[in-house]
Amino acid sequence: MKKAKLFGLGAVALASVLLLGACGGGGGTTDSSGGGSASGGDADHSVAIVTDIGGVDDRSFNQSAWEGLQAWGKEHKIERGTGGYDYIQSDNASQYTTNIDSAVSNGFHTIFGVGYLLADPISAAADTNPDTNFVIIDSVIEDKKNVVSATFKDNEAAYLAGVAAAHTTKTDKVGFIGGEEGVVIDRFEAGFVKGVEDTAKEMGKEIPVDVQYAASFGDPAKGKALAANMFDNDIDVIYHASGGTGNGVFSEAKARNEKVAADDKVWVIGVDSDQQNEGKYTDKDDKESNFCLTSTLKGVGAAVQDISTRALNDKFPSGEHLVFGLKDGGVSLTDGFLSDEAKTAVNEAKEKVSDGDVKVPEKP
Repeated sequence: MKKAKLFGLGAVALASVLLLGACGGGGGTTDSSGGGSASGGDADHSVAIVTDIGGVDDRSFNQSAWEGLQAWGKEHKIERGTGGYDYIQSDNASQYTTNIDSAVSNGFHTIFGVGYLLADPISAAADTNPDTNFVIIDSVIEDKKNVVSATFKDNEAAYLAGVAAAHTTKTDKVGFIGGEEGVVIDRFEAGFVKGVEDTAKEMGKEIPVDVQYAASFGDPAKGKALAANMFDNDIDVIYHASGGTGNGVFSEAKARNEKVAADDKVWVIGVDSDQQNEGKYTDKDDKESNFCLTSTLKGVGAAVQDISTRALNDKFPSGEHLVFGLKDGGVSLTDGFLSDEAKTAVNEAKEKVSDGDVKVPEKP
């Protein structure tokens, strides 16, 4: 395992200004979504990402990856399309293998599988296509020279989210909504719960965390239902790590907050990218407000951009496992709408985690 010196979440911030208008639909392919060949690239350095079911407009994990790839194309004057860069969107898990094969057959030389659910299809494709570079995001594929694994210390950012939630809740009840159970979301849950517990202990109180899973990263209706149940039980801060399912969490919070005064709002903590725009609403007094307390940032886009640049320079980190954490800027937390007290507590916790004084668990 190798700690990666990520060139910073600033790359994600840069990429976030790029427009996604050309990729808002479902299930694209390199032929239909990109079209033609890219005059600003070459096949030996072309890059494609294959999404999981959240898609490139999930306002989260996949979108961050796509924004990073677009930023890479813009930086190096490489155009979208075959011979340049593109994405292939997966609408369900049965398409992972087919979409990876499509990226290979379209001549893309570096292919990203965005999400741990693509680990097995990426591993299989790497065996049958030894001259193609593959990258798995959020999982580890060992002993394959043409595969790079990129993982993130999500538990560290989630710990900070737990600290923020504990300093914000008025009811002393908070919630966590995960997508599908597994090693990756375990890190989010474990870090968040630990952050809440440590902070509650320092404050001399108990703050229970209700943990629920939607069993999907692409089910907003389930996310909305889980959030509604939590809010009905006096939970006033929810952290979601559920991809597109989280859109339902935001939807439920917005519907409730529009009926109350701003001081009585419920909060949502975003994930993977800054989801502050999802928290905009108008309260019952016709005042504009926001209920996205903060967001944990995960440098997926920056990692995509970084690895793609290495490949472009013929320095693809073959066989390596790159790890991006809080200390090197691979994960972080936005200021959002945290109180001054919460910001101070988060900054203190960040220092303790970065210095190794606080060990954040990876498993619940």
